[in-house]
Amino acid sequence: MSDRPRIRVVNPNSNEAVTRGIDAAMAPLRFADGPEIVCSTLPQGPFGIETQEHVESVTLPLRRLVEADNASDAFVIACYSDPGLHVCREGTARPVFGIAECGVLTALARAERFGVIAILQRSIARHMRYLRQLGLTDRLAGERPLEMSVAETASGEGTLARMIEVGRALKDEDGANAIVMGCAGMARHRGPLEDALGIPVIDPTQAAVTMAIGAVQLSR
Repeated sequence: MSDRPRIRVVNPNSNEAVTRGIDAAMAPLRFADGPEIVCSTLPQGPFGIETQEHVESVTLPLRRLVEADNASDAFVIACYSDPGLHVCREGTARPVFGIAECGVLTALARAERFGVIAILQRSIARHMRYLRQLGLTDRLAGERPLEMSVAETASGEGTLARMIEVGRALKDEDGANAIVMGCAGMARHRGPLEDALGIPVIDPTQAAVTMAIGAVQLSR
């Protein structure tokens, strides 16, 4: 490995617009003498990860990617379902971060109760199963859907307005003190959404990469 640590952020869907949005969101985390942050797309992935079938379909391709990459010091799986997280951790001694786990942990450090903006109603059951596994449902104020596809959240018109509407409901009706954006494709909307809501808004990919930076810096 090079003297400069390298963090690889993998978008497990095949939508390059999502990867570009993730890459742009990494700008505040790129600094002189800091780790190199490389964002890439999983070409075998579906155009958007929106079902349990989609989640399962990228698990082994992600494992093979991690095993084949000897240049990176840490990996971030940039999908809010954390697909392949445990099987990838099993395949390498290097740290692997899932954005859902990191996004929620970051929210818990900022607020008593957090809300999640999901892309679709059908995503919520999957997210709730994961929160139960993590033992964190007691801190969840609520989760509400945009009812938009991954592609629409990344590049569609009206996405921010809908996110503000859902975020206000999570804040005012559900009592959320912080919001986690439940899709990597929402990355470009974090700043404007936080300004509109007046409470912390967590981009889970930024949260995961921040943890990865800490891990690789401390290991040197």
